[in-house]
Amino acid sequence: MAMAELRRRGGAVTGGSGGAGGGQPAGDGMDPVDFPAARDLGGSIDTVMEQRRVPLDDAGEVLNRSEQRRGEGGAAHVICPMVIPRGRSLITMLPVSLLLVLGVLGSAVVSVAGGNLLLNPLFGIHYWVLSLFAVGFVWWRQGMVMVPDGCAALITRFGKLEQVVGPGRVILLNPWKRVSYIVNTTREYPFNAPVREAPTKGGVKASIDLFIQFRISDPVEFVYTLGAVRGFEEKLSNAVSETIRSLIYEQQAADIYNMVGEDTGRLLEQLNQQFLPAVELTNANITHAEPSDREYRMDLAAPEMVRVAKDAYTHQYALQLRKEQDEGDLTKELATLHETLSGIQAEIAQYQAQMDTAVERETNRAEALARQRYVQAESEARANAALLEAQALDIRAVTAAEAPEILDYRYQREVLDTLEEVADHLPRLVRIGGSSDPDGSVGVDLLQLARELVGERGAELFSETDMATMRTRLTEVAARIAEREPEIAALRAADQPTVPGTDAGVSLVPGAPEPTDDETEAQR
Repeated sequence: MAMAELRRRGGAVTGGSGGAGGGQPAGDGMDPVDFPAARDLGGSIDTVMEQRRVPLDDAGEVLNRSEQRRGEGGAAHVICPMVIPRGRSLITMLPVSLLLVLGVLGSAVVSVAGGNLLLNPLFGIHYWVLSLFAVGFVWWRQGMVMVPDGCAALITRFGKLEQVVGPGRVILLNPWKRVSYIVNTTREYPFNAPVREAPTKGGVKASIDLFIQFRISDPVEFVYTLGAVRGFEEKLSNAVSETIRSLIYEQQAADIYNMVGEDTGRLLEQLNQQFLPAVELTNANITHAEPSDREYRMDLAAPEMVRVAKDAYTHQYALQLRKEQDEGDLTKELATLHETLSGIQAEIAQYQAQMDTAVERETNRAEALARQRYVQAESEARANAALLEAQALDIRAVTAAEAPEILDYRYQREVLDTLEEVADHLPRLVRIGGSSDPDGSVGVDLLQLARELVGERGAELFSETDMATMRTRLTEVAARIAEREPEIAALRAADQPTVPGTDAGVSLVPGAPEPTDDETEAQR
C-alpha cells in the first residue's frame, strides 16, 4: 500500500507541474490555495519612516513611540527617529509686549499733562522695571529648551549648524538661534525591507523579507549627509534591494528556502559601509524566503509531501500493528484473569459451604445440648423445690407439735390485727327484739360481730385430738427431716443456679461431660 501511495503521488506531481494552475486541486489533493505567498498571509509588514513637526514638550514621546497604520497598500509600521520642534511663538510674548506699549502710551499721557515721568504712581520708574523684568523672564523661559533623554539636538542660526547638545536643559538667549532637529541616538529602530520578484541564478523569481535594526550614531551626518529621514529611507531601501537582489542572484531556486536564518554578517558589513558613520546597522535577519511563482512552490513541495505522506503511512501502519499486538496481549491477559477469577470464586463458594455446614452443625448441637441441660435443670429444680417444701412442712409440723401455744398466739394476733383493720368499716346495726345470746344481753356485741365478719368462730386452732396425733408422729417426722439434711447440705455446698448458665461452669447432671467453648457460646 505504501508503494501504491508513492506511485499515486509521483504521478500526480508529474501531472500537477504542467497544469496545476488556476486554483484547481491536483490529482493528489494539492490545492494552490494551500501555497499562498508571505505577503498574502500578512507575515511581513512594510516599515515607513517619517519626521514630524511637534511641540518641544512632545518630542520625547513621539521619538520613542511606534505605531501601525493602515493605508492604501495595507498595514505599515510607522517609526519616527527625528522630529522638527516648533520655535518660539510671538503669541506667548504678546502679553508682556502689551505692557511695554501700555507704558509708552501712559508715559506720553503723563508728559502731555506735565507730570513727572519718574515719580508717577502708575507709569513711573517702578512700572518700567517690572515690565522689563516680565519681558526678560518670559524671554528666558521661551529660550529654555529640554532635550529628551537619549536624544541629541541640533542648534542652528540662520540655518547654519552652531552646536550639537545632548540630553538636558539648554538656554537659548540669542533670538536667532533655534533647535532645528532632535534625533534619537540611543534607540534601535526596526525596519522591514521586503524584496519582491528578484531573479535567481536559474531565472526563477523569488521574494525575500529582510529585517534590519539600525541606530543613528551621528545626528549631523544623518541630517546633512544622508538627507534626514526621507533621504535615509530612500537610500536604505535602494541599498537593501540592491544587496538582496545580488544575494538572490547567487542562489539556486531550490536553495531559496535555506536562506532563512543563515548568517547575514557579510550583508550587514556591506550595508554598514554605505551608511557609517551616520547610521549603524546593528542586526540583519532574513525572516522569509520563497519562490514567487505558486506553481513552482507546489513543484518544490511535492517531493516533501510524498516523503511526509510515506512517513505518516509508515507510522500509521506501525501504530496499527502495535494496536493489534497490544489488543491480543490484553485479550490473553484478560482471559487468564477471568480463569483465575473463576477459580477464586469456586474456592470461595467451597469454603462458604463448609463454613455454613459447620455453623449449622454446631448450632444444632448447641441447641440440643441447651435443651437437654434445660430439661435436666428444670427437673432437678422441681425435685429440689419439692424436697425443700416437704422439709419445710415437716419442720413446721414438728414446731407445732412441740409448742402449739406459739402458733395459737400468732393466730390470735393475726385475728386481732384483722379486726383492727375492719373496725372503721363496720356497719351501723340496731337490734330489734330479744337477744339470742345465752347470757341474755340486749345490746350489740361489736367484737363478736367483727369475728363473724372475718370468719372467726372462736374455736381453738388445734384440738386435743389433733395435738395427740401430731405428737405420735413426731418421731417419724423428725426421722424424715434428718434424712433430708444431707441432701439439703449438698445443695447448699454446690451453690448452683436453678437454670444452668455460662457462669456456673459445672455440669448439673452427674457424670455429664464438661461443655466446650462452642457449647458455651451456643448457650449464650
